[in-house]
Amino acid sequence: MITRRCFCSSAPRPWLFVGLGNPGDKYKGTRHNVGFEMIDAFAKAQGIEMNTLNCKAIFGQGFVGDAPLLLAKPQTYMNLSGESTGALAAYYKLPLNRVIVFHDDMDLPCGVLRLQDKGGHGSHNGLKSVIYHFQGNREFARLRIGIGKPPGQMDPKAFLLQKFNASARERIDTALQEGVEGLKLLLLKGLTEGARRFNTEQKYKHIRLQTMPT
Repeated sequence: MITRRCFCSSAPRPWLFVGLGNPGDKYKGTRHNVGFEMIDAFAKAQGIEMNTLNCKAIFGQGFVGDAPLLLAKPQTYMNLSGESTGALAAYYKLPLNRVIVFHDDMDLPCGVLRLQDKGGHGSHNGLKSVIYHFQGNREFARLRIGIGKPPGQMDPKAFLLQKFNASARERIDTALQEGVEGLKLLLLKGLTEGARRFNTEQKYKHIRLQTMPT
């Protein structure tokens, strides 16, 4: 749980967790906003209040164990997420290996998660913006949150802006809690070991879910 301490020069360098999404009630609960939902789930589980604005993001900060932590939900709309993410990393003088971006991913089955230490944008406009504002540097971690692929010939953009049906919603709610535990493990064990353990667990879930409808 969070402890009430001050960020100071003697503390370890903080982690920055950034969830991608679109602001406003219109987009709440849509597939494209699961990055926001992961931030909210983690903040709630750890008792971190998301009650300030900082660098165009809804923002909170605290400690998980001895690890100082910054949480952010950019309010710039998805395609400009990098404006906020880049500004936050610069303001807190963070190297990119202390940044993790949470985002929806159509290449994973709904409810399957994956932690990666780096990667491309995979045609995700939010990630494109983050990479652009990191001067093209892709050496930051991501928590990929599977939402599945659009059915049939459905427009991917329409799919992203739809809310989850009941069965998919159940999978996402379970995934959010698994994500919270995975992120806590990362903060305890570090990115490499935390991701190795977490991804091993998620691999078996992937096998179970990949042939099931979204």
